Amino acid sequence: MNEMVNLLVDLRAPQFDESALARAQEAIARAGFTNATCDAADDAFLAWIDEVFGGTWSSEAYAGKSAVAKKDGAFAGFAAYDPRGLQFSWLRGLGAQAGVGIFGPFGVAPAFRGSPIGPNLLIAALASLRREGYAKALIPAVGNEKLIEYYTAHSGARIAERFDKAQWQLRKYRTVVLASGNGSNFQAILDGVREHRLPLEPVLLVSNRPGAYALERARTAGVAAVALGWDRKAQSRAQYDEALLDAVRREQPELILLLGWMHLLDPAFVEAFPEMINIHPAFLPLDQRNDDVAFPDGSRTAAFRGARAVHDAFAANARWVGASSHRVTLAADRGPVLVRAPLAVRDGETEEAIMERLHPLEHRVLAGGVMRWVYER
Repeated sequence: MNEMVNLLVDLRAPQFDESALARAQEAIARAGFTNATCDAADDAFLAWIDEVFGGTWSSEAYAGKSAVAKKDGAFAGFAAYDPRGLQFSWLRGLGAQAGVGIFGPFGVAPAFRGSPIGPNLLIAALASLRREGYAKALIPAVGNEKLIEYYTAHSGARIAERFDKAQWQLRKYRTVVLASGNGSNFQAILDGVREHRLPLEPVLLVSNRPGAYALERARTAGVAAVALGWDRKAQSRAQYDEALLDAVRREQPELILLLGWMHLLDPAFVEAFPEMINIHPAFLPLDQRNDDVAFPDGSRTAAFRGARAVHDAFAANARWVGASSHRVTLAADRGPVLVRAPLAVRDGETEEAIMERLHPLEHRVLAGGVMRWVYER
């Protein structure tokens, strides 16, 4: 469904006062759940969102606070509210007005759907927005009729804005891809473009390895392909970086994708092309200052940045791996995360086997990161 709506809730109604917040919390407790409030510091909670719901929800919750219900110590449902700094296009109308707070995302784990926690988490989050001083709440980007009915019934929400997600497919963004290896993620991009799922126009594939199969994938798809290897005997690092910059600049890209690119970009390149996305085979922390990361079961590992992320995870006997798409900054693998997903390691699983399961996850995370970038235009 492409038609989406933004719903508006009047928080001045009595159902969102302090006593309503207390009643909602009491109802959650009577149903056998415990109440909690989670914020950006609780990265096990955010990892649970990634595992159960996927998409961009964890980073949206990371940007604000959440009313949370737990069952026997495990997360059961949440309703996020009052995020700061989100750039989605559909938040630029009513969502940018004074006195309007943002609600969501909102989700209940499959095992607890139909229980009392859903409506009461909704009320708790909306009442918390009122407590923060907002007069109205925006429930953005709802595309399901049953959800619209749900919000209307439980919060008095009304449709305030309509938009069509198809509008983001009306133009194609000129895209340059940098890849050093097989190019399976590049193939996933080509497939997404061919199937009209990704509004990109790949105009160039650059590889720093002349034998990389990614070059053949580009030629087969009719995309210009350039093998730009660094001859260390004939070129300085600065000369190679300048040649790379010139090759990409000629294409005037709107987006650059690093898909298994194994050459560290110099500051001039990053400054010239601020719109870059990297795919990294690890579950990166949303707070990129952290050097470790939590997983849905509460365990922690190193963040496994760098070129050998999966190998390093196996060497550390990590129980989880994952994939992340993130914006590129000068700090390697530390740009803001767009989409990420965890993947549990099975008992006795080899590194080769986990890589086979990780590739499809990378493709999904990459596509999600690209579309988030598009929705933020």
